[in-house]
Amino acid sequence: MARTASEALIERLADWGVDTVFGLPGDGIDGIVEGLRRHQDRVRFVPVHHEEAAAFMATAHAKATGKIGVCLATSGPGGMHLLNGLYDARLDHMPVLAITGTPQAPAFGPGSAREVALDRLYGNVAEYNHQIGDPAQVTAVTDAAIRAAYARRGVAHITIPNDMQVADADAGPWPHVAPPATSPVDPQPPAGPAEADVRRLAGFLNETEKIAILAGAGALHARAELLALAQMLGAPIVKTLPGKAAVPDDSPYTTGGIGLLGTRPSEELMKEADALFLVGTDFPYARFLPAPARTAQVDADARETLRAVIPLLKQRSQTPFLAKYQGEMETWRARTATLEDPSRDPIAPQYLMGVISELATDDAILTCDSGTIATWAARHWAIRGNRGFFLSGNLATMAPGLPYAIGIQHAFPGRQVIAFVGDGGFALLMAEFLTAIQHQLPVKVVVSNNNSLGQVLGDRMAPGNPGHGVRPPGPPVNFAAFASTNGAFGAKVDRPGDVREAMSLALASPGPALVDVNVDPDEPPLPGKVEHEQARQFAAALLHGQRDGVTATTTVFSDKI
Repeated sequence: MARTASEALIERLADWGVDTVFGLPGDGIDGIVEGLRRHQDRVRFVPVHHEEAAAFMATAHAKATGKIGVCLATSGPGGMHLLNGLYDARLDHMPVLAITGTPQAPAFGPGSAREVALDRLYGNVAEYNHQIGDPAQVTAVTDAAIRAAYARRGVAHITIPNDMQVADADAGPWPHVAPPATSPVDPQPPAGPAEADVRRLAGFLNETEKIAILAGAGALHARAELLALAQMLGAPIVKTLPGKAAVPDDSPYTTGGIGLLGTRPSEELMKEADALFLVGTDFPYARFLPAPARTAQVDADARETLRAVIPLLKQRSQTPFLAKYQGEMETWRARTATLEDPSRDPIAPQYLMGVISELATDDAILTCDSGTIATWAARHWAIRGNRGFFLSGNLATMAPGLPYAIGIQHAFPGRQVIAFVGDGGFALLMAEFLTAIQHQLPVKVVVSNNNSLGQVLGDRMAPGNPGHGVRPPGPPVNFAAFASTNGAFGAKVDRPGDVREAMSLALASPGPALVDVNVDPDEPPLPGKVEHEQARQFAAALLHGQRDGVTATTTVFSDKI
């Protein structure tokens, strides 16, 4: 049997260390799927239920492993479905390769079925974007695509006409023109910065007094160096949400998160700081940063840069600036803990997240959706030990929590992986729980079910508008029944006294499990520092158009921390 171009593609992926491809079969990629079947001993194919989820899984794989994630979709609508997940990778600077099919080359142009110019469609999302025009160039194009994804920290796209997928890998139509010879080797640039830049950075850090360190996802691998830097400078570490796992939450050097989902101490110290050192982040919300302030930013490898600069720093004793916010954090942690109240009925989402954090292993990985769900995770999922935390950072899209968990569980089969999702986000891609069941992945899904689009509701209330179109009529959906009907562990919880037992049983379950918890629908995701006018506008919106307005208004004021 002749070696096809699709086989050449899969073999080259394996040469690059790719061991998993997430996707959905279709006639537009049948040749590639056959190539995967023939080489299933080297590359595993994970069929999903929606192509968007495949792109999320590939993105999560890249975030959790640092290696390129790969997703596969058929021609036309299949390739279009990948886009949301690919933009998630693009905006969070993750190396992801998208492989799509197109109609047979002779039929493309006159108007064949499913004729979508995917190479044009991907023009904005992809750093590298190429349609194969010759079966003989598959290997070289694959090398170029993967090399570009790594070098530019983004998305690469290869689209292959259906007929070329099954063509002889060496049967190019132009034998007198050979593609360039390439190899599956990524020429890594020097990881550290230039010596002159390191000395300039050391001078900047040594001469500042009230300096804040802002650590992002690019510093997740530099925990020891971040803590050593903070100890040398006597400086607090503030964490972006994607960088939450950079240092433990109980470290005396951190004040937790920043922004609307952050902490009050972080917000206040940013106003007081006269210098800012950004490590591994391009944090986009400038209104939460010190202004004016002197700023330095590390765009090179964070660990190598910090290792180079720390020996040049002057050791400082305990600084009043750090000591002040260490005291503020003690107060913040105590007040935050009071919101994890097991006696509150309806169930407080803070309590639900607190129980998960308490029961999960010290190397558990939590994924979560965007919205109010991210607020509860940001403040009540405690980073300790080797715990991880992943979500859609800059795109902040709905529904990645479950597919992220599946992608990461494939990469780390021995670790506990928990998806903390809202009912709105889970409903969008809930079919992927069937993917977990069919592959017997021990993913644990916790649905914080407030029977609404909670963040949209909060966004409407913030300027004083009543909610509209954000709460469906009728009682909350029973997602646990969906799980148990299909052979997984499922538990529906609507009483606070049942939360701990349900979570314990789910975490102990050897296979996929889902716990659906009806939480307080009137619990607002308030900023870390609530100004009186913000609370007043929330209350006004609740009293003028919101169901259970008086109850919700009481919740707003009682939750101010």
